[in-house]
Amino acid sequence: MSVSSNCIQGKNKPTTVLKEKKKMLVTFQAFLDPFKQLFLLEEAEGGFDQFTRSYRTFGVQRQPDNSLFFQEWAPAAEALFLTGDFNGWDKFAHPYTKKDYGKWELTLPPKHDRSPAVDHNSKLKVVVHTKEGERFYRISPWAKYVTREEKSVIYDWVHWDPPQPYIHVHPRPKKPKSLRIYESHVGIASPEGKIASYTNFTTNVLPRIKDLGYNCIQLMAIMEHAYYASFGYQITSFFAASSRYGTPDELKQLIDVAHSMGIMVLLDVVHSHASKNTEDGLNQFDGSDSCFFHAPPRGEHSLWGSRLFNYSSWEVLRFLLSNLRWWMEEYRFDGFRFDGVTSMLYHHHGIGSGFSGDYSEYFGLQVDEESLVYLMLANHILHTLYPDCITIAEDVSGMPALCRGVAEGGLGFDYRLAMAIPDKWIQILKEFKDEDWNIGNIIHTLTNRRYGENCIAYAESHDQALVGDKTLAFWLMDKEMYTNMSSLIPMTPIIDRGIQLHKMIRLLTHGLGGEGYLNFMGNEFGHPEWLDFPREGNNQSYHYARRQFNLVDMDHLRYCQLYAFDRDMNRTEDKYGWLAAPPAYVSAKHEEDKVIVFDRANVLFIFNFHPTKSFQDYRVAVEAAGKYPFR
Repeated sequence: MSVSSNCIQGKNKPTTVLKEKKKMLVTFQAFLDPFKQLFLLEEAEGGFDQFTRSYRTFGVQRQPDNSLFFQEWAPAAEALFLTGDFNGWDKFAHPYTKKDYGKWELTLPPKHDRSPAVDHNSKLKVVVHTKEGERFYRISPWAKYVTREEKSVIYDWVHWDPPQPYIHVHPRPKKPKSLRIYESHVGIASPEGKIASYTNFTTNVLPRIKDLGYNCIQLMAIMEHAYYASFGYQITSFFAASSRYGTPDELKQLIDVAHSMGIMVLLDVVHSHASKNTEDGLNQFDGSDSCFFHAPPRGEHSLWGSRLFNYSSWEVLRFLLSNLRWWMEEYRFDGFRFDGVTSMLYHHHGIGSGFSGDYSEYFGLQVDEESLVYLMLANHILHTLYPDCITIAEDVSGMPALCRGVAEGGLGFDYRLAMAIPDKWIQILKEFKDEDWNIGNIIHTLTNRRYGENCIAYAESHDQALVGDKTLAFWLMDKEMYTNMSSLIPMTPIIDRGIQLHKMIRLLTHGLGGEGYLNFMGNEFGHPEWLDFPREGNNQSYHYARRQFNLVDMDHLRYCQLYAFDRDMNRTEDKYGWLAAPPAYVSAKHEEDKVIVFDRANVLFIFNFHPTKSFQDYRVAVEAAGKYPFR
C-alpha cells in the first residue's frame, strides 16, 4: 500500500484528513511488521504486557467493592443488555452503555449485603439488538466457564467466581533439553465407556506418564467445544476450559500435580479458526457476519465449515493474544501446540497444495501476511514474558524459518511437527512387503528437515488413531490383537513380526527423526482399537472413545511388553540425550541387507529390518574406536 504524491502534497485537503491517512498507512504497514505493531501497542495500550491482560477488563470482572464490571466488543450492535438468573431473566433491565471503538460497558453494584450482584455458578446471557431490529442471545466471548444441560444442545454462560479458588503450589518445571511429549485427551483417558474427568487423569494417568519417562504432556480438546466429536478443534468458548471433564479448579490441580512430577503441560491451542455456532460461539456475536472474523467468503473455511479470524483487527489481536496469556497465567500451562498453522499461513489454506519445497510456494501473494505477523507477535510476546515457554507449530508445508527467532525474521516457534514421518510409516506398511522396504527413502524422510529448525518426530499421533485410519499396531497385527496377545499361548508369526516392528519403528523415529519425540496416549502399548467419538453414525457410542490402560496391567498380555519397551526407550534417551544432540551421522543404509547404522550423542544405533536374515560379525563404522556395551 502506498500514498500517492497528490495525497502527500494535499494542497486542497484539510490537515486532519492528511493526518488520518498517514495514521491509516502506518497502521497497515504495522500489520506487516511485528516490531511496528509492538510500537503501536506501546503507544496506544501501554505495551503488550497490559494489552495481553485484557481478560482482566473484558467479560465480567469483580471489583474490590464487589461491584461487577462488564465489557464487550460488539461494533455492529445497536444495543446490549445483560440478563440471567440474577434479574429473573429480564431482557431490558440492565443495558450496557456504548463507548468508543465498538465497546460496551455495564457496572452492577453489589447487593445490600455487599455480596456481588451475580452469584457464583449462576447463568448469564448477553442480549444483542441489531440495527435491523433483531434480537439475539449470546455468550460473552470472554466467558471463563460454560456448561450444558443434559438434554440441551446449547451451552450456557455460567459465572465462575468461587469463594476459594484453587491456588497453584508447585513451580513450573524448567524447559527440558530433550522434549518427550505424551499427547493426551482427558475425555478418553479411561477404560470405561464414558467421558473421563480431569480428576481421573490426575489420579490414574499422570503416574503412568511419569513412569513412561515423558517430560511433557500435550493436552487436546481443553478449550470448550460444543461438539465432542470434533476432537476439540471446533472451539466455541476460547477462555473456558471444557466443563464436560470437570471444573476449572480440577484442571488447575491436574497441571499443578504434573508440575510436581517435573512434567510440563502444553495446550493444544486453536487460533486458526472457530466454530460456526452462533448461540454459544463467537460467530455473529454482534449480529454481523464479521466482527471477530473476515466477512465471507474470506472468513469461511470451505473444508472445515468454520470461521476464519481477521488478524488485522486490533480487537481480534487483543482477544487472541490475551487468550494465550490467560491460559499461561490462570492455568499455568507451559506453552502451546498451535493447530492448523498451514491453514493460517496461506490464503489457499493448504487446500490442493502439495508443497514441493520450491521457495516460490512460501514467498508470494498466496501467503497471508496478517496471520503470519500474528504468529510472530504471539511467539515474541510469549517467549519474552515466559523464557521457558514452548511453542510447536502444526505445519505440513515446510515454511522456511518457521522455527527461527522473530529477530531473525522467523516466526519464532521452538519446534515444528515432522508430519511426513507418520505418513511414510503408514505408506510403507500399507503398500510394501517387508523385503521391498526402501531403506534409503526411510532415512531420507527421517532426516529431511531444515538445519537449525527443531522438529518433533513421531511414528503416529491421534490422526492415525482416528476411525478411518489405523494405528501402527493395527496395520501390523490387525485382528490377531484380539486373540493372540496372550503370553500363555504360543506367539504367532504375525504377532511376533508386529511386536518387533512396532518397537523398531518407534526407536528409529526416536533416534533419527528430530529434536523432540511425541506419542499419542495408548499407542505406546499398541492400543488394540481405533478412536471414534460418540456420534449419530455409531449410535452415540462411547465404546471406541476410551483408552484401555487395563490391558497393560495384565501381566499375561503382551501389551505390557510394548509398554516396557517405550518406557525403557525414553529412559535411555534421558540418560544419553540424543534428542538434544546434533543430527545423527548415518554410516550405513544397506538396501540388500536392510540394515541401518547411525550414531548420535555417542550412542550407536544398529537396525536390521531384513525379514529373514540375521547377521553375525557385521562390520559397522564408528566415530571413536572402543567397546560399545549392548543395551
